[in-house]
Amino acid sequence: MPELEVCSYEGKPLLIATVPHWRGPFYLKAEGPEKGVYVRLGSTNRMAGDELLAELQRSLGGSTYDQIPIPDVTMHDLDMGRIEQAFASVGRVVDERKLETMGVLVPYTGKLTVSKGGIILFGCDKVRESFFPDARVSCARFRGTDRTDFIDCLDIEGSVFNAMDEVPRFIRRNTRMAARIGGMRRQDIPEYPEVAIREVLVNAIAHANYSLTGMHILIAIYSDRMEIQNPGMLPFGMTMDDFRSGVSKVRNRVIVRVFRELGLMEEWGSGYRRVLAACQDMGYPNPDWQELGSAFRVTFYPLSESNVPVNVPVNVPVNVPVNVPVNVPVNKRQQWFLNQLGAGKRVKSIDLAHHWNVTEKTAKRDIADLKNQGMIEFVGSPKTGVYHFKE
Repeated sequence: MPELEVCSYEGKPLLIATVPHWRGPFYLKAEGPEKGVYVRLGSTNRMAGDELLAELQRSLGGSTYDQIPIPDVTMHDLDMGRIEQAFASVGRVVDERKLETMGVLVPYTGKLTVSKGGIILFGCDKVRESFFPDARVSCARFRGTDRTDFIDCLDIEGSVFNAMDEVPRFIRRNTRMAARIGGMRRQDIPEYPEVAIREVLVNAIAHANYSLTGMHILIAIYSDRMEIQNPGMLPFGMTMDDFRSGVSKVRNRVIVRVFRELGLMEEWGSGYRRVLAACQDMGYPNPDWQELGSAFRVTFYPLSESNVPVNVPVNVPVNVPVNVPVNVPVNKRQQWFLNQLGAGKRVKSIDLAHHWNVTEKTAKRDIADLKNQGMIEFVGSPKTGVYHFKE
């Protein structure tokens, strides 16, 4: 009940009502605290489920899901090779103290354990898959404008962090590439804005709601658009107008902190404007942002023929076959493999996998890409044969 007090102000009686503050969540009394909490979605209200209620309680307490410690999971359950490789790419060395500063390691019952965010990003495969089987990224290329007919698909192995390399490669091999000729130079023009897509991909990984079960990050390419979708609506209390105006609210503090340390993102809420600028500067249509129940989706549209720069061929096939050779830049693992061949060494997929601490399936896919591009070939029997540069 509010406290009432009568006092005098400038010779007149004044009634002061003091109402105790309650953090919430607020609910309809008739329905109770478990069934009576509603959230706004566009122009409608919907009842908050158990997972949304849990996220709301965490936000009221000032913590995020990925900061929660996982009991009995220690630093030994982290893939230190993956961590060292990630930070070496930006010239950084990471030790136990730095991992604690970033929130990857957190104190729990007098000892250091690993946070949920730490396992999502850098957990050993067996541990991560045990706790977070839905923390993954799936890609698909469809023939038409719906999901009826697959052309290509890829479930990215390992941490969602691996998607930063794998998703751009999947997109390049499943979309068109035109060329602008100016003087003696050729400039490749991708069908979709690569810089903007990378920005949205980073945000999808950083702001996904990993507490939702049965949902994961999806990249879908259709004949007329590309969609990047992550689990989770905008953080509580944030609207689409806030998002467009540059308001920043972090859902996963650990993941965002790690990404900031790696130079992948910042926390100034400028991502929306950067995506728009990247599209507009190159003549791409503006993307669409949508809240869809318990997911958030960004839709990109291809460069139209009317916006293709001069001297760019427009009669490129729409339905790209799965294994068509394209001008895909090599990644760092593939470059290492080529360097070994150039030095006269006999290397195979197992050598690439061990050197870069990836699965042999990933290594074989790297090598298959090089073969599809016509850069290398395998000569001899499966057991004794070797890779050579293709003449």
